Amino acid sequence: LGHNGEISRTTRPASQYPTIMPKKIGLICTSACTMGDHETGAWFEEIATPYYALKEAGMEIVLVSPKGGEIPIDNGSMQGDFFTEDCKKFSDDAEAMAALKSSVKLEESHTDSLDGIYLAGGHGTMDDFYSNALLHAVVEKMYAANKPIAADCHGPAALVKCKKPDGTPLMAGKKMTCFADTEETAVGLHEKVPEMIEAAFRAQGAEFSKADDWHPYAVTDGNLVTGQNPASSKPCVEQFIAICA
Repeated sequence: LGHNGEISRTTRPASQYPTIMPKKIGLICTSACTMGDHETGAWFEEIATPYYALKEAGMEIVLVSPKGGEIPIDNGSMQGDFFTEDCKKFSDDAEAMAALKSSVKLEESHTDSLDGIYLAGGHGTMDDFYSNALLHAVVEKMYAANKPIAADCHGPAALVKCKKPDGTPLMAGKKMTCFADTEETAVGLHEKVPEMIEAAFRAQGAEFSKADDWHPYAVTDGNLVTGQNPASSKPCVEQFIAICA
């Protein structure tokens, strides 16, 4: 008690309290502006939607790409209904656009310091996610460390050639989804992609499922979340945030 009979209070300096660091998430996007002779890039909604959802969840976001620097955006994703409210918000957000124009190069991104990775889609990923040994090594290391991994639409192209620690295909026996072969055929790019990824995952023994074409759909299996298409960005990132908690 103090001299006047009141309970005395002592205030600990703020430095004595543990600091809760925000989760650091690598939002990994394509650097490729073409897939063969087809002009493409990243699909804008698949960057903008997770960017704001992760930010709202209090996470630190690092935009990463294989080559670093400006991330190319597929012009198709800037048109009509594809240009969503999050896309508009991102376009007018100086901080977000600066990050998009100066992404961190994958090999310089200190991936060991990341708490999780989110692989955004766009047909550019079929060029530089699909055959990227460094990215595959990052995914495999994240998986082995039980860190959260999300991949939406064509983002799962990065998972096709990944292995579990026992050497079997990463997605074998896993519940998952991705851009469906019926959707690939509908957009007329089934003969331009290096592989139809749904068929590839099914051949590996993945437990593939999908919604009707163009409908939102995402699946969680352990520390892996996959989304089907651009409209699946929201459920994909929401499920990713849930497993990051």
